[in-house]
Amino acid sequence: MRIRIPDVISLETDGGTYSGTDRRLASADACVTCELAGDALRVNLTGGDTPLMFVKLTWDFTPSEMRTEPVRVLSDCWERSYGDLAWGSVQPYKLMPWAFAVSNGTDSARDVSTRYTECWGVSVRPKAFCAWQYERRGVTLTLDIRCGGAGVRLMGRELAVCEVKTGEYRCMSAYMALKRFYAGLCSDALTPEKPVYGSNNWYYAYGKSSRAQILRDAELISRLCAGNQNRPYMVIDAGWSEHWGSAPWDAGNREFGDMRTLAQEIAARGAIPGIWVRYLSDEDGALKDIPDAWRQKRDRRYLDPSHPEVLSEVKRITRLLTQEWGYKLIKHDFSCHDMFGDWGFRRPSWLAEYKESFFDETRTSAEIAVKLYKTVYESAAPGTVILACNAPGFLTAGLCHINRAGDDTSGKSWERTRRMGVNSTAFRFMYDGAFYKADHDCVGVTGQIPWEKNRKWLELVSKTGTPLFVSVDPDVPTDAQLSELSEALRRAQTQTDSAVPLDWMDTCCPERWLINGEETEYDWR
Repeated sequence: MRIRIPDVISLETDGGTYSGTDRRLASADACVTCELAGDALRVNLTGGDTPLMFVKLTWDFTPSEMRTEPVRVLSDCWERSYGDLAWGSVQPYKLMPWAFAVSNGTDSARDVSTRYTECWGVSVRPKAFCAWQYERRGVTLTLDIRCGGAGVRLMGRELAVCEVKTGEYRCMSAYMALKRFYAGLCSDALTPEKPVYGSNNWYYAYGKSSRAQILRDAELISRLCAGNQNRPYMVIDAGWSEHWGSAPWDAGNREFGDMRTLAQEIAARGAIPGIWVRYLSDEDGALKDIPDAWRQKRDRRYLDPSHPEVLSEVKRITRLLTQEWGYKLIKHDFSCHDMFGDWGFRRPSWLAEYKESFFDETRTSAEIAVKLYKTVYESAAPGTVILACNAPGFLTAGLCHINRAGDDTSGKSWERTRRMGVNSTAFRFMYDGAFYKADHDCVGVTGQIPWEKNRKWLELVSKTGTPLFVSVDPDVPTDAQLSELSEALRRAQTQTDSAVPLDWMDTCCPERWLINGEETEYDWR
């Protein structure tokens, strides 16, 4: 289906639902308009004091638009994937966040002469959380314009809610169709000036770390990358602050000491210092003197990013970490969880499954999230790499250089690594280069996962042309394993390789890959 004016427009307020069949729907003190602009449909909304909840756009397929052959459907996720992405049957009741695709045949077949893939989606940084429903007779897009779990009060403001786009791709694989479609959803993608790779201590330390351990890790990653023209990063993950995973972020704990000199010592050992932060969490209740208005109504353990003073604090922390302490990479984490109270996979419908609003009731949740990510990006020292984790890719695109594709891999469980890692590598690859660089997470080398299994994961990630991070317990690897790690990191310093999943329409854990034009098969058992 080529983009066109929807057949039905609906607006849900806290007082009722209004529908119409024109490109303009007015009710009470609100008005929804749809207009075509080139290859996009622009959806605009104005409103007054009435709380506005959802806008719904429905297209009924004409006979020529209706698919008559067997098709498979691929949906997206609110934030990271959780090993749950797969092509499947048509499920009319399923909400599909952000974008989706419908395709015939399979990419396992090299003959693409009869292939036909259709894509639907919204351009990045919409001002609503957007979800699709597809069935044989039509397609529906629902726009969550709420502020948290309550209706937004626009108070006379005009809101450019989103740009809707569609794509039709014939005689090519579904993978190539999605790559092209996603590239058209973002006009200001950010990628690092140089390829980012290196070490992250999480997957063998799991938060039990220290200054001495980080410096030992920095020495190891620098040794493994000796001779590389592009220096590796040494990213300090959670566990460095006074309260594990919770505010404040002004100083290291007694195991870490002065964080500014630690950054200098990491650099002196040949690595680029990076650091993890969780801006919105006060789970330990350490911020005792802040005003009540800074805290979310839904859960007072988390700060409210719609409050201007909270954003000022985010700005201050970002400047502290990057401009004063000298960390060249920020990994900001948990923002989606801390804004909405749960992980994306536990919210199959809408992220906001509660009644409370954010502090600023005049802005939508999507607007509030984008402002948070923009504050981080604009407050960081020039040249800082922003890595987002647990953050919706459609809202961080253009505001981060790297985004985590899937949930955590593991240094302990091979089943978790292949579930979260291989799945996200195959099914979130369309983001890479189109929105930012896709981070498929770490290779954890702890001795608890057999090397013959970890070797496959290491090889795949190193040949995708995406960031490669390793978590290596210095006491574990053999000389031969260190040599293999060094070779993988040497590839990752340039990220010129390419990998395409071939059997991804037939399995959620693809085994057949086209790597640099050559077919390679992995046994993930």
